Amino acid sequence: MTVQAANGKVTIPATPKRIVSLSPTHTETLFAIGAGQQVVAVDEYSTHPANAPRTKLSGFKPNAEAIIAYKPDLVVLSDDMDGIVKALQKVKIPVLLEPAAAKLDEAYDEIMDLGTATGRTEQARKLTDDMRSKIQQAVAASAQNDGGKGLSYYHELDDQLHTVTSKTFLGQVYGLFGLENIADGAEDAASGYPQLSREYLVKSDPDLVFLGDTKCCGQTAATVAKRPGWGDLTAVRNGGVIELDDDIASRWGPRLPELVQDIG
Repeated sequence: MTVQAANGKVTIPATPKRIVSLSPTHTETLFAIGAGQQVVAVDEYSTHPANAPRTKLSGFKPNAEAIIAYKPDLVVLSDDMDGIVKALQKVKIPVLLEPAAAKLDEAYDEIMDLGTATGRTEQARKLTDDMRSKIQQAVAASAQNDGGKGLSYYHELDDQLHTVTSKTFLGQVYGLFGLENIADGAEDAASGYPQLSREYLVKSDPDLVFLGDTKCCGQTAATVAKRPGWGDLTAVRNGGVIELDDDIASRWGPRLPELVQDIG
């Protein structure tokens, strides 16, 4: 089969039986479409599902020799770091480069690519249909309850006040609910991932605060309430601080509906 990936048309001679995944999102997808038994190794950050064969392989500093040692007949990754794609192609290993999705449709397309590549097309289609349905239901339910239209929000990536704008994939997910992102008017907003100052955040006074750093940085509604100036924020006073699962909030795969439901 042939798959159109970010690194061009990739031909896979036969249904792969030894897949290496260097992307937590794609690891989740492979297992969700029933290709888990075909996966022989995943990177160190592939924490879900629990039975994924985690190794010390890195997607940030990939080592071609270490990957080749697993004798893969397919390697899936989301970043072409240090020329790893060409290094693997030189030894005739099929590589699918499926980068971070910028839109919901791109997330669905990547799932379908993995389905095609692994001989799980029908399972991939069922998964994407199910994701679309759950997301639509969550958004519709929120709208019936007046939703979040007109409410402002801040999404925290870490305790150094790095955040996302509406132009990012995550920002578009929030946009499904009509929420207004306070980061859109910040300095360096064009990058999509600005770092806010405490003064800017306090002045913006968001109605909602979503914590995407509960695991990495140990942040909770209680800890942010103790930050200087945060006690008077509308979100803190009105119980509008929502604790998210870092992993789910940072991936664009099968568990995306769970994030949407948490936001709604």
